Amino acid sequence: MQFEGTRMYRVKAVAEALDVSVATIYRAIESGKLDALKLGTGKGTLRVPGSAVNAYVDECGEAAYQAYVVEGVSAAASDEQAGEVA
Repeated sequence: MQFEGTRMYRVKAVAEALDVSVATIYRAIESGKLDALKLGTGKGTLRVPGSAVNAYVDECGEAAYQAYVVEGVSAAASDEQAGEVA
């Protein structure tokens, strides 16, 4: 899924497109993992640049790859070696 890099998205639209809760997107923004712009004064409103969403999705994909493929393979290999020793 690609977002238009020059377009701004509402938090709710990003959450719906990624099939996650709005709270998940707000946590990503608060933690600094997803860039957003606050528009207006006071409470204002948040908008997320499409380029930031694309970068966030890529980062999440890479983290998942590292956790499940790279580390998963080494964990499976360790289990096999442990089985051979016992």
